[in-house]
Amino acid sequence: MSEVIIHEDENFERALKRFKKKCEKAGILSDLRKHRHYEKPSEKRKRKMNAAVRKNRRTRNG
Repeated sequence: MSEVIIHEDENFERALKRFKKKCEKAGILSDLRKHRHYEKPSEKRKRKMNAAVRKNRRTRNG
């Protein structure tokens, strides 16, 4: 659970920005998107394999 304490001299936009950054760092939004729809085990394996291939290609070329 991400939590941001707003100080008296701090405006709302700044606190919202800190909250969004904290949520992104915790991986809350990506986890939410990942669990939005059911993913079959075969689709999960295929997605992970494609990600590994992309990562391997990136490290080999650069």
